Amino acid sequence: MKVLITDHGFPNVDRERAVIESAGHELTIAQVKTPDDVAAVAADADALLVQWATIDRSVIERLSKCKVIVRYGIGVDNVDLVAAKEHGIPVCNVPDYCIDEVADHSVALGLALGRQLRLIDRRLRGGVWKLTSEGPMLAFREMTFATLGFGRIARAVLDRARPFGFRLAACDPLVPDAAFEAAGVDRVTIDELFAQADILSLHAPLTDETHHLVNASRLRTMKPTSLIVNTARGPLIDTHALADALQSGGIAGAGIDVFDPEPLETDHPLLKCENAILTSHVAWCSATSIHVLQRKAGEEVVRGLHGEALANQVNR
Repeated sequence: MKVLITDHGFPNVDRERAVIESAGHELTIAQVKTPDDVAAVAADADALLVQWATIDRSVIERLSKCKVIVRYGIGVDNVDLVAAKEHGIPVCNVPDYCIDEVADHSVALGLALGRQLRLIDRRLRGGVWKLTSEGPMLAFREMTFATLGFGRIARAVLDRARPFGFRLAACDPLVPDAAFEAAGVDRVTIDELFAQADILSLHAPLTDETHHLVNASRLRTMKPTSLIVNTARGPLIDTHALADALQSGGIAGAGIDVFDPEPLETDHPLLKCENAILTSHVAWCSATSIHVLQRKAGEEVVRGLHGEALANQVNR
């Protein structure tokens, strides 16, 4: 059977190729991203491996043989899950890789912002030797480190933040109270989250309800000393509103790894915000995580082709 990689940004696809070809199937690579281009090459594919390509209804309706679609990664907002379900095509992700990497990156951004490392580094390189911070620098033991979401990555983030003495809080309506209590994390409402967080790290999926959840209105409810970190999905934040808040002093800083669209436009106002640390969607990345992602994605494809139980179907 034919497995098509619509697009990828890896150095090579040796790991998934080994898994798929050892199971007796053919792997081809297209490197296409738009629906029209995907549909033109994917119509006869028995399985799709997708990174960033848009798999919308128009693509899915032209898949005559597809038995499974697997997304390289955790988020699946570039795949029309409803259309896939209507056409009997399971969609799977790889939710159990890069948990540590994303948590490490999130906390690293929060700690660097909290200690004003970028601002002080730039000041020193500019010839200014000063023993105090430019603006208020709060002690971590006096701050609330909070997450939007309380899934695997959010919990790993809060576990890493705990030794620094932060008060820990999270908002997630889908998680029972017992899970918060067992983790020693304060449960807060969405309004309390924005009002109380000194460092707010986003770990929510992208849905209609969470699109631009961080917007001008929400930002106005935050403390002027607050910091925002986003290593989840770019469209969770209205980044133009965020840039306005950073430049006006509405909040103190931001650490952003994901954007909408990507790559970040070269004239985006965030690039002019000296109180922002911007990284290029690398939170997930390590030598280990890349290999694990590719192998697990390949293994899920083979399960789908062979009619075996799928490990991570998201559109049941």
